[in-house]
This record gives sequence, structure tokens and C-alpha cells, in this order.
Amino acid sequence: MKKTNTDELCINTIRMLSADAVQKANSGHPGMPMGDAAMAYVLWTKFLKHNPKNPIWHNRDRFVLSAGHGSMLLYSLLHLTGHKILLEDIKNFRQWGSPTPGHPEYCPECGIELTTGPLGQGFATGVGMAMAEKYLSDMFNQPGFPVVDYNTYGIVSDGDIMEGVSSEAASLAGHLKLGKIVYLYSDNKITIEGKTDITFTEDVAGRFEACGWHVQRVTGDDLKGIEKAIATAKKKKDKPSLIIVRTHIGFGSPHKQDTSDAHGCPLGEEELKLTRERLGWPDKKFYIPKEALKHMRKAVQNGKKVETSWNTLWGRYSKKYPELAQKWGSLSEGKLPEGWEAVLPVFKPTDGFIATRSASGKVLNAIADKLYHLIGGSADLAPSNNTHLKKYPDFGTAKRGRNIHFGVREHAMAAALNGMALSRMLIPYGGTFLVFSDYMRPAIRLAALMGAHVIYVFTHDSIGLGEDGPTHQPVCHLTSLRAMPHLNVIRPADANETAEAWKIALKDSGRPHALILSRQGLPVIDRGKHAPAAGIAKGGYILSDSKGTPDIILLSSGAEAHPVLAAAEIMRRSGTKARVVNMACFELFERQSAAYKNHVLPPTVEKRLAVEAGSTLGWYKYVGLKGEVIGIDCFGASAPAKVLFEKFGLSVDNIVNQSKKLLKK
Repeated sequence: MKKTNTDELCINTIRMLSADAVQKANSGHPGMPMGDAAMAYVLWTKFLKHNPKNPIWHNRDRFVLSAGHGSMLLYSLLHLTGHKILLEDIKNFRQWGSPTPGHPEYCPECGIELTTGPLGQGFATGVGMAMAEKYLSDMFNQPGFPVVDYNTYGIVSDGDIMEGVSSEAASLAGHLKLGKIVYLYSDNKITIEGKTDITFTEDVAGRFEACGWHVQRVTGDDLKGIEKAIATAKKKKDKPSLIIVRTHIGFGSPHKQDTSDAHGCPLGEEELKLTRERLGWPDKKFYIPKEALKHMRKAVQNGKKVETSWNTLWGRYSKKYPELAQKWGSLSEGKLPEGWEAVLPVFKPTDGFIATRSASGKVLNAIADKLYHLIGGSADLAPSNNTHLKKYPDFGTAKRGRNIHFGVREHAMAAALNGMALSRMLIPYGGTFLVFSDYMRPAIRLAALMGAHVIYVFTHDSIGLGEDGPTHQPVCHLTSLRAMPHLNVIRPADANETAEAWKIALKDSGRPHALILSRQGLPVIDRGKHAPAAGIAKGGYILSDSKGTPDIILLSSGAEAHPVLAAAEIMRRSGTKARVVNMACFELFERQSAAYKNHVLPPTVEKRLAVEAGSTLGWYKYVGLKGEVIGIDCFGASAPAKVLFEKFGLSVDNIVNQSKKLLKK
């Protein structure tokens, strides 16, 4: 091997380790790691504050590989700097059970801060990470004690920049002046279909400058220039930074550099051999020079030093500010403050009709003082979603502002909520109309995949919003969200169930939760006559029953529980033993024991009728082949809500009539 300086040796180690892993897996993306190795090396060795032996240290910098297809770049960096990713893991890239999947998956203990791959998601999630840093620093920092002080760095690609979510997030970050964001944009001029200029000719620098970002340009092999640019970006406290780095995809490959062929396929054994020759690299697979490993592993000692220094600062801080230190400890451990449940409002039937969105707002404002780490807002719909915390200022305008105005940016909101949740100290929530969950779905899916503790407040949950018509009436959205793994979708039937839904969502920190809330007012169910609202903790429960084995089981969720209760009462008066089951959350019900599920839905009772103002698809699991569903398998219409419920068969009379028909079969 020809003599080379240490920097070049380390950079080529990253390149070849990545290319070898992709070749062995016979799948993957070698081009981006090879092209971006130099700037990643500068960032990780000169700036990134991390401790490989304690990757979850709170005050570490966050690194976001938004261009997640280049995952081998991250795995190479993690291995070389001494994280838990072993060389054997790299050799098992993209294989079953390996911690090195095709795109990075959230594993903070491994040094992987978030799941990325769907382009633009990392970019927008990083904005949420910076928002979390801002809020936590406002909460805890005191003069001379910057206990929360970290940056969010990222590598983003042409594809990330093209995705719409990045435009939403860039606009939000610039507006909020999130100066601790530093993104390196790998401007390699190549997409899968060819050169970027076949579709992408905009002035990226101009766009970001217009959004309030600080923008610099540098070439990808100019290590000093990259270092200077990052240092300059860090000094811009009132602007997020984008550093446009002119890189070369597949750097070093004689025939595939600067071509789309380097993007998503192995280089091939012959091309790999030629690449080694061009880079002056031994013809050995997974070769790591001792000098390169020694240099990169300095991160272990450096990380220990920087954390030790912080621990010393924390020791002095905890003595001077014991109450804040205790609060920090509770948040770090994921504990909810004692007594928070005691302040939850209790609603009475005499309170009249209460929309569950209104009940949700009352719950939020009741618990806000106790849950100081609960932070969120709405995508320009706070008055409708009832997500505003009345006693607190707006985020970005005053210290500890808790009301976030996301603007009409649902997708960026959902991704930013993920970033805030990944602080593992905040519980973020975000509101919009249920129909607009379509705009949020990619980020919700990643929240579910990561197990991020995010709460979605989805109001205007059905045709009950009335005259706005089918463009705003969600009919397929409940089924769509329920189909997503690891997401609790909770549709409470009244105000007290709404309080219980918040209790469930706040206590279960291992997954996201979607609260599905009504626009229209609903009666408060008389719990002296019917089962307690706490029953929704099991997802589905017997809300109302007859003595003995039921003749028919009526199932519903949300607002439709009320006509179902009324229909059951009519049927009982005529001698039919009707059981009413409230299926507020399918996911929670599925996690109950078989004995409990069979108790609620006895297998011997095959006459079952489900009623819900949405798609019927998901209900057949519970009504079976001999049951029926009253729902909406078409788009809605523009008319007053009462008229719509009648026209779509969601009336008490129709429920009674359909039940009678079912009983005669």
C-alpha cells in the first residue's frame, strides 16, 4: 500500500469497509458512503460530541443520517470509533438478526439516533431534535451551568432536499431560528434515474437562505474547508445551517464514480479490485489499517473526557439546583410526577353534551402544570383541536414556551414530534383533523417503528363534522391507522373515556398513540348505570349488558356508542338480551388474554353487529362470518351531521332494524 497521511487512510478505510459490506451482502448502496466519507470523517473526528462507551449520554450531539440508504457509512463510523457495532456485524450487513440492517434502525445503545431511509424524514426529525434541545435548555440551564448544550448534525442528500417534508421542516426551522442544526448536504448531482438536472434545477442555496438558513459551499475533498465551514456554522446561533458539499458518488471507482450505477448496487468484484488499485488499497476484504483504527478509536478517550467534564458540571449543578436536578432525574427515568392523575377532570351526565375534542382540551390544561415535559401544538388548528395550553407562552417566543405553532405543515409536525420524543425526556403531542393524518402517515409509521412516545390528537373524526363534506370527512382513516403495527388508536366514546385515553397514552411510553376525537358534542355516559370509563384500558369492554348469555352483541367505538346504547335499550324492552361492547382501541384489546377476550366476545354468540362511522373493513375480525357491520364504505357528503348519520344508516332505528334482521337469520 502506498504511503498516505492519516486522514486519507481513515477516509479510505470508511470507503472500502462500506463497499466490501455491500459487496458481501450482494445488495445495498456503496456510492453515498464512498462519496461522503471525507466530510463524515471531519464531522465525527473534529466536532461530534459523543461517547462510544455510553452512547445514550444526555448531552451528546445528535447525528442524523437522513440519507439512510447510505447506512454503511454510519455503521463504518460506529465501528471505527468504538461503538457496539462489531466488524462481524458489518460482515453481516443486511442479514437476518444483524444490528446492521439495510437502512438504519433506531438503536441509541448502538449509537443510531433514529430510523431513517424514507427520504426527508431524517431532515425533519432532526428539526424536532433541535426543538427538544431548545426546550430542555430553557427548562434546566442556569447561568454558568449549560447542562443542556448539544448540536444536531446531519448528512442529507439530493433526495432529502427534494422531498416535500424537508421544505416544510426547513421553513419551520428557519422561522424558529434553530441555530444548533448543522446539515451537510451531499450535492453529488446523481439520482437513480441519472443526473439530478433531469428533474432538479432549483437554487437550493437560495431556497434555504429564503427560509432563514445560513448557507455555505465547499468541495467534498477539502478537509480544511469542511472543518472551517462546520466551525462557522456552529457560531451562527440564530440560524440553522446548510453546508452544500460537492461530493462524488462512488468516489474512487474507475467506472462507476459520478454515475447512477454507484447508487444502489454492489460495485462488483472486478470494479472493487480496480477501486482498491486506484486508492492504493491492499486487495483484501474488510481491511482496516491499524493506524486508521488507532486514530479513529481516539473517540473513546475523547468521549470519556467530555462526558466526565459534563458529569463534574452536573455534580455542581445538582448541589446548587437540587429541585431541577430531581426533575431531570424523573424525566431521564421516564417517570411521571406523583399525583398527576388526581388532577384529571371528571365529567358528569349533567354537564350536557361535550365533544371529545373539548374534553381533551380540558384534560390537557388540567395536567399541564404537573406534566412540565408535555409539549406540543397543532398544524394551525389549535382552536379546533383544543390543543392550546392556556397558561403557557408560545414555543420560540419566550423561555419554556410550550405551545408550538407548527403552521400548515402536518408532515413536518409529525416528523418533528418524533425528534422531540427521541430526547427520551419530553412527551410531545400534535393535533390536526383526522383526515389530514394522510399527510402525516410516513412519520407516524416511523414513530411506530421506533416506539417513539408521541401522542397525536386527531379531531373531527367522522362524517360528524357535517357540512365541510367528503373532502374533510375521514371514512378510511381509522382502518388505515389501525392497520399500522405498534400504534395505539384510541377512539373514546365520551368525555370521561377521553380522560382515560390520555391516561393510557401518557403511561405507555413504548409506542405512539392516536386519540380519535369528535367534533360534535356527545352525552356523558352515566357510569352509575353503565361500566366505568376505565374499561377502555383493555381496549374493548362490556359497556352495557343483559343478564345471562346475550342473544346479540352490539359493538361500536367513539360517538356511535350512544345510538348503540339507545338501540340496545329498545331491544331489551322487547325481550332481546343485547350486550354493548365498546371497542375503543383494537390494539389494546388484542393484547388482552384469550380468557378476557372470550369473556367480552363469547365465541358461542355469533350474532354480532358493529357500528362505526367509517370503513367496515377492520370490524369483520370481531363480528365473524355471521355478523354484520353498519359503516361507511363510500365517501361522505355535505350536509348537517344529523342528516348524514340518518342517511348513512347510523341511526338508532336502523341499528334496531338491522339487529332484528340479524337475529332472524
